[in-house]
Amino acid sequence: MNTLLFGIILSALLSTTSLLVVLLRVSPLAAPEQAVSAFLFSLLLSVSTVSTLVFIGIWKALPVHTWDMGKLMSISLRQGIFLGVGVTILVLFHMFGMLNWWIGVMIFAVVLLVEIALDH
Repeated sequence: MNTLLFGIILSALLSTTSLLVVLLRVSPLAAPEQAVSAFLFSLLLSVSTVSTLVFIGIWKALPVHTWDMGKLMSISLRQGIFLGVGVTILVLFHMFGMLNWWIGVMIFAVVLLVEIALDH
């Protein structure tokens, strides 16, 4: 197994565990600011790593391009980080009470347009 892939799997397990600990042990909405920042950071890490693994699986199952494993991992990692940032911003807007459906669509449209601009 590739060491980078093993590192991503390990970080996905650890970040998902930290998200569950924050959600089950500390209530982010009833606790002070440290719990909210820990929740948002663990959410970002968890969504980024798990979605990176999902994108690696999708790109391996749909061989549209002839990419090697390094290129496939870098693209999947970039897409996973962008998805994690989009979900974290979406949750942050929801916590501030500023989220509408069209704002959520615009957040993900910006993330998608940045990803399309970086895909060269």
